[in-house]
Amino acid sequence: MSCSRWYLALKMPMNWIDLTSEEEYFSIKEKSNSRPQVIFKHSTRCSISSMAKHRLEQAFAPEEMDFYHLDILRHRNLSNQIASDLDVWHESPQIIVIKNEVSVYDESHSGIRMEYITEHAD
Repeated sequence: MSCSRWYLALKMPMNWIDLTSEEEYFSIKEKSNSRPQVIFKHSTRCSISSMAKHRLEQAFAPEEMDFYHLDILRHRNLSNQIASDLDVWHESPQIIVIKNEVSVYDESHSGIRMEYITEHAD
């Protein structure tokens, strides 16, 4: 088996958890006290957002983090609440890493990369 096939055989698919309610968001914040939580704010109408999502899905997703997908077109109020609560500028696409109930990293557009997420979650 070639190196690239070996890597693909080990790579796990991205396991997105849909974020659709305020209650789920508060649960995410609480979980962040024991393990990093990651929210990806995604616009289904934006090609840059689709490319960022695809780039994440092609990377190795660490098992010690939970990855949430927030459709900002369907849940705009929740998206705005998260931005306000975590004191981050609302952007789309956007990645937010939460530890101990605060944002420890946020990035948008072409800056969204799994290696940066992993680095800030440690």
